[in-house]
Amino acid sequence: MEVVTKMASERPVVIFSKSSCCMCHSIKTLFSDFGVNPAVYELDEMQRAREIEQALSRLGCNPTVPAVFIGGEFVGGANEVMNLHLQRSLIPMLKRAGALWV
Repeated sequence: MEVVTKMASERPVVIFSKSSCCMCHSIKTLFSDFGVNPAVYELDEMQRAREIEQALSRLGCNPTVPAVFIGGEFVGGANEVMNLHLQRSLIPMLKRAGALWV
């Protein structure tokens, strides 16, 4: 769990993903379209992926990817991010975290 917490706090937006996951791709594209440059960790390309996935699962992320952190705080997966976007809460959250300046 400590590994995930440390990784999530290193940048304003952190996404744990798998390169073959279509929902992960959609979430990464959404942030990219906003002009956000998140740190993306592709679990299927990492050595400690199993440990990280278990920690994400303990945080309540089911499925474990995509897992989005904004400002070091766990936001959730694709459904939670899209809900925030539809409620017009996502962009203000990104601005507060320092991920967007405009």
